[in-house]
Amino acid sequence: MTRTVGIIGLGLIGGSMAIDLKRRGFASKIVGVDSDPLNAAAALKIGLADEMTGIEDCVAKSDIVVLAIPAGAAVTMLSRVLDMFAHESAYDRKIVMDTCSTKSQIVRGAHYHPCRGQYVATHPMAGTEYSGPWAAEPNLFDGRACIFANAEESDPWALKTIEELYDCLNMRPIYMPADQHDMHTAYVSHISHVTSFALALTVLEKEKDEKHIFDLASGGFSSTVRLAKSSSDMWVPILTQNRDNVLRAIDTYLERMKEFRDAIADFDEERIESLIHEANRIKKIIR
Repeated sequence: MTRTVGIIGLGLIGGSMAIDLKRRGFASKIVGVDSDPLNAAAALKIGLADEMTGIEDCVAKSDIVVLAIPAGAAVTMLSRVLDMFAHESAYDRKIVMDTCSTKSQIVRGAHYHPCRGQYVATHPMAGTEYSGPWAAEPNLFDGRACIFANAEESDPWALKTIEELYDCLNMRPIYMPADQHDMHTAYVSHISHVTSFALALTVLEKEKDEKHIFDLASGGFSSTVRLAKSSSDMWVPILTQNRDNVLRAIDTYLERMKEFRDAIADFDEERIESLIHEANRIKKIIR
């Protein structure tokens, strides 16, 4: 079956998706859209898309439209694409999906739209700290989980098609309500980024006085702080859209940090050891 996939936002996620959907035969053609002229030119030059165009033209030419843009912009863009579906009878078998890290707001925004069934809400749990078309890489999604949020609100044929898309990317599907998704990602993803941003700020502040601090940085520091390289364009809307869950995660994290602080301040080696052993249980879950 020949399919044209339109991807709005050819950065890390959209670009990596474009590479594998094309080379693995799911898409016969990739039509790209990017609001940044430099990114658009780069995406075309390095072969992420067969052509770059405007939003209306992309929707008209595509069987599946992928919104791989920051969460704030995706809410508005989804409404715009669904409106195009509603106003053109020829668009009644087209599908739009998003890849956002927050799901509640975008799902709520589309809930009452007459073309809601043609929208599939997803979150491929993959990525790196890099952004832009140059960050795109093959095999990024292999073996990772993809969340389908509120899947029962999508038309069965649309859901099946997007399940096939992610199967082509070698992802394993997990189904859950959007609110549950946002609670879980606050703890396993969003808090990690906030922690990394805070650690980077802490060390950068100290580095003003201690010029050799980065000379002493080891692999442990690099792996912990690497997420601080992530784009603010992506993370500001994620953290604001998922505000309540992120705040609860931060509060829990600060409570555990205080436990460590108090134990260290009291020279309480037994308590420090106990906290570390408790944390070591994560080895049974993440290897």
